[in-house]
Amino acid sequence: MFKYDRMLAILASKNQKKSEMGKLLGISSRTIAKISKGEKLSPIILRKIADFLACSPEELYEIVSENPVLQRLKEEKSAGISGGLYHELQVRMTYNSNHIEGSKLTEDQTRLIFETQTIDCADGVSVDDIIETVHHFRAIDYCIDIAEEELSEDIIKHLHYILKHDTKDSLLSWFAVGDYKRRANMVGGLETSDPLNVSQDMKCLLNDYQIKERITINDIVEFHARFEKIHPFQDGNGRVGRLIAFKECLKYNIVPFIIDDSKKMFYYRGLAKWNEEKGYLTDTCLDGQDTVYALLNALNIEVSINE
Repeated sequence: MFKYDRMLAILASKNQKKSEMGKLLGISSRTIAKISKGEKLSPIILRKIADFLACSPEELYEIVSENPVLQRLKEEKSAGISGGLYHELQVRMTYNSNHIEGSKLTEDQTRLIFETQTIDCADGVSVDDIIETVHHFRAIDYCIDIAEEELSEDIIKHLHYILKHDTKDSLLSWFAVGDYKRRANMVGGLETSDPLNVSQDMKCLLNDYQIKERITINDIVEFHARFEKIHPFQDGNGRVGRLIAFKECLKYNIVPFIIDDSKKMFYYRGLAKWNEEKGYLTDTCLDGQDTVYALLNALNIEVSINE
């Protein structure tokens, strides 16, 4: 939803009405009505109004989500508020997702990096662990920023780029940062898609997902399982997959889930046994959703959600 309070405030300061502005600028009454309805105006119309009011188009509106979780994340991210939902999700999601993949950073160290941009590494930690922690913070930001956009291969590849650029892996000539794998790989001893088939497999996965009339938590879990089976990137598939799930939960007004590092064996079992028993992975993800519900409750955030 688009709110044009800023535009209306500027108009009021000039003692003008929307209808008068429309007539002066040759904008139809139907288009002007979109302002009251909270509908999107075209870039051309926004530019025309911005020039008339001597401001930038971005100063005329703000986008307000009907999803209370996404709206809270956007507000707290923009304002740099500490101790809220955005802050806690950043720390907890980043710590657990990276720790599942072998990061040695503790949750306290992860929190310190987020809060102070510094780290106490008296025991010695991998430079990549630190880099990928910072990158994961930025990847969460990206998911929040583009949450309501249609999921695409470009978005998925960009998540991989955010996570893996400037790491030691990126120095390898055959490691495709932000692009699909060039060498075959396995996960948990199981075969994944051949590099030659990844592009087509990803297109099929996205198509099967996007033709659904209504996306539920079960559809997102299924997408995650199939994504990990394809394993489209040389490395970083687990983190990218969980970030995709986070973004899609925000898009469809579903409370996101955090896979706790302590539950990773249940999580791995769920992925490995997906074709035999879907309940393993689904139950693990629902358990992770309960973690976020508890956080929302602690912060007195009421949600009206789709499941």
